[in-house]
Amino acid sequence: MLSIQRKLRTLQYHSPDHFSLSSDDDVRNIVNWLENQKIRYYSIKDRSVLQGEDWKRNTASYLKQLKCPYGFEKHQNAALDWLLNYAVRLEFADQKDNINDQAAKLRITEDENVAPLDVNSVQFKNSVNKLREFLRIPPHHDYLQVLKACRILVEKRLGANAVKRSGDKMTLSTQEIGFDLGETSLNEAGKALRLLHIDELRLLQTQINEAIVAAQSQTADPKTDTTLGKVGR
Repeated sequence: MLSIQRKLRTLQYHSPDHFSLSSDDDVRNIVNWLENQKIRYYSIKDRSVLQGEDWKRNTASYLKQLKCPYGFEKHQNAALDWLLNYAVRLEFADQKDNINDQAAKLRITEDENVAPLDVNSVQFKNSVNKLREFLRIPPHHDYLQVLKACRILVEKRLGANAVKRSGDKMTLSTQEIGFDLGETSLNEAGKALRLLHIDELRLLQTQINEAIVAAQSQTADPKTDTTLGKVGR
């Protein structure tokens, strides 16, 4: 589910966080959006077959034409994930120069203090995984999310207030989750998700503060037209 959401965000789908894989309407909408906006395998007039009452059988045929290795009727989620990967590949092919330029900016250039670093390299991913194991953070398929969880945990444990408690170990065991899921691994996963949620709330609060400041800058020194005012009724 998270993998599909991430790919929908990459493709700039209009509601990547508000759909259900168990909803035929949601799945059909995603398939149609991918074909209309990203893939365009069918001609415009032929795309209507993916929307009618027989859309599942037609979608299965459509995926076979695209050489999808999964049968849509029996492996719908896997087929949808494959279709998203297919659309991402097409998107990259269309915008590879721009994407490569952005990726190049993620590479840390060599200087006297910093060695070259490629965040997409296997070595970097392995290093993130080692850090995850050291911090006892549950594994996740998206290494960037793992790195984000590591950053949140380290910031919380090594912040200004935490430095005074530098003797404490940097593990999830000291984090409070507020409930018990019955298994240690599940509890630690819940703690990691809680840290991510706290980070998102902080970002939201920052954005709200920025919006308030922007609004105040427009109203702090209003220009008043006294001719429009009057005293009494």
